[in-house]
Amino acid sequence: MGTCDTHCQCTLFHQDAIKRTQTAMKSDQEYRKLNELYAVFSDLTRIKILDAVSSEKHCVCDLAHMLNVSKSAISHQMKKLKKLKLVSSEKKGKMVYYFAKNTFSNRLVQLGIDHLKGASYDQTNHQSL
Repeated sequence: MGTCDTHCQCTLFHQDAIKRTQTAMKSDQEYRKLNELYAVFSDLTRIKILDAVSSEKHCVCDLAHMLNVSKSAISHQMKKLKKLKLVSSEKKGKMVYYFAKNTFSNRLVQLGIDHLKGASYDQTNHQSL
């Protein structure tokens, strides 16, 4: 019987642990949706948009000016963010204002920042320590 190290050649599996983990794992469909959600954070403009609309409603023109990108680029990113229910919009006259749909995306951004700064994370309370 081999030992587990960096070049593991084990033939003994921990069946109980494997079964518990497999039971707790999500479906492939849930993992695909999670992958799509986290892909939002692979784009710098989308991260900045989420941060900008987390505390204040903004129109496309304001966001384009703040982030130094075109209005069409903002609109394109908003479609993705709305599809994933991370932002909502509100029409006032001819203007459309975008805002964070809930605090979820805000917390994800903040958790990422905290992680990069080396902050601890309490998994029980889901709060930065």
